[in-house]
Amino acid sequence: MNEPTAIKPVILVIDDEPDNFDVVEAMLTGQGYILHYVASGQAALDCLDTLQPDLLLLDVMMPGIDGIEVCRQIKALPQWRGVGIIMVTALSSKQELSQCLAVGANDFISKPINQVELVARVRSLLRIHQQYQQLADFNTQLEALVQQRTAQLRALIDEDALTQLPSRTRLLQAISLALQSAEACREKIQVSPKGLPSSVGLAYLDCDQFQLVNGAFGYAVGNELLKAIAQRLQQLLRPGDVLARVGGDEFCFLLHYLDYPATLESWNQAIFESFAKPFRVANCDFFVSVCIGVALADATTTQPEALLQAADTAMYRAKRQGKGSYQVFDAQLTTATQRRLALETDLQRALEHREFITYYQPIVRLATCQVVGFEALIRWQHPERQLVSPAEFIPCMEETGLVVPVGLVVLQQACEQLKIWQQQGAADWTVSVNLSVRQFDSPTLLADIDQVLATTGINPVYLKLEVTESALMQDTESAIAVMEQLRSRQIQISLDDFGTGYSSLGYLHRLPIDTLKIDRSFVQQIHTGNRNHQVINTIIALSSQLSLPVIAEGIETSEQLHCLQSLGCEFGQGYLFGKPQPASEIFL
Repeated sequence: MNEPTAIKPVILVIDDEPDNFDVVEAMLTGQGYILHYVASGQAALDCLDTLQPDLLLLDVMMPGIDGIEVCRQIKALPQWRGVGIIMVTALSSKQELSQCLAVGANDFISKPINQVELVARVRSLLRIHQQYQQLADFNTQLEALVQQRTAQLRALIDEDALTQLPSRTRLLQAISLALQSAEACREKIQVSPKGLPSSVGLAYLDCDQFQLVNGAFGYAVGNELLKAIAQRLQQLLRPGDVLARVGGDEFCFLLHYLDYPATLESWNQAIFESFAKPFRVANCDFFVSVCIGVALADATTTQPEALLQAADTAMYRAKRQGKGSYQVFDAQLTTATQRRLALETDLQRALEHREFITYYQPIVRLATCQVVGFEALIRWQHPERQLVSPAEFIPCMEETGLVVPVGLVVLQQACEQLKIWQQQGAADWTVSVNLSVRQFDSPTLLADIDQVLATTGINPVYLKLEVTESALMQDTESAIAVMEQLRSRQIQISLDDFGTGYSSLGYLHRLPIDTLKIDRSFVQQIHTGNRNHQVINTIIALSSQLSLPVIAEGIETSEQLHCLQSLGCEFGQGYLFGKPQPASEIFL
């Protein structure tokens, strides 16, 4: 293959004496240049764009426009600032030479011209011009690349790369335009803001437990499922509406001309019905449910971010209600969210400042009403609010996961107190500590318990851990394995709140438990001949066959006590025997 022919540099000689050009041409013969000649400065200015010279040899002294003015005008043109100009002059004073350089000349050569000097100066300036041109070309390419990348980044900002739906940024822009349009409509028809139904709404959709798909099938399958969800949602777009992807498995509909509640109800129903059908991805059928939070714009809604935040808040409230739920935002949700965030902050601070303390409620042998042990119950000693009800803060700790470190604090305190009681002579007392679902699923559960046993030095035979049915039913085989590990440490296991969860009486033989606790809801309405009486009788009878002692919770009256005694229930606890109280108020 032939190499491309090198382009020869173009030199323009500007001199009013043709003989001078002949001299230059003779001196540069064989150097590989293309030479052109003009006899005046004006002619040089006129032919620049045609000849496209790489170098100018410019005579200073010429009639009409002299060389200095020609040089000034050429260098004033942006496209010719990089061209090299060698002034050819018979002048020799420093002031005159300085004037040449001041107007932009790159070099000068004196008359009469020396061939060696001319060849060297021409070659040097052409090399500089070539480098200048390469830099200019590079800058042009770089600018084009920057523009291309800017366009790509703009596309990434405006469009979700996976689903090609509008991004969060474009959604906010669309919300802004919709709010402005709605405000203009209100002003035009001049009605009270409260007298005009909302014409703009934002629906925030979140796929329930989508992370399970990524965990079980990988992100590639998860991404394909997200694209399938996006395609199905696009089929539900009404004229003028906007569908955007705003997060991993989160989508938003900007709804126009929304008549609340009729239009919203039918729209929500259409969404839920569309998710009733499976999504076919990677040769598998995936059933996905969603929760929806809706925020309606009104005259007070002026910021797109505020409407998006309101819809997001409503969505999270819907998720707390369960799969396939939806919630419409109102101001109370904001207040509730603020209270919830403040509570989370206070709970974290309470853990750091050791504000959680343990109360103890006695467990008695029903036949003699003799105390056999205590259940450890958490209390929050707030510096300003005093004792805070567990019903107020335990659900929050469960959802945030804070129940794991706080539960460990309770276990530590209970075991330390058990050690004190044993040293004081109550050698046979037991202490029962609740394990929440989050605690039971904690990967550090066994290690944490071993650490507490080692630091307190108690005999684990006298420690009971109470586990709810819901903790066992999520993954029964794994739960049984954990309970076996606990029993291998001689720790007793008690099944708490029995009868309110998922298990059945016939299922008990599989569970490695030592005690069964009957939920207080059965005890509080126990009467001879009623349904609760029969349920408790059945539980006690089967437990007796399985050699499982039974503890009845929530005993508050003598009638309840006598009824349980007649059924053969062995143990019980409740306000009849004593309320939860600090260890300092319990005496042997």
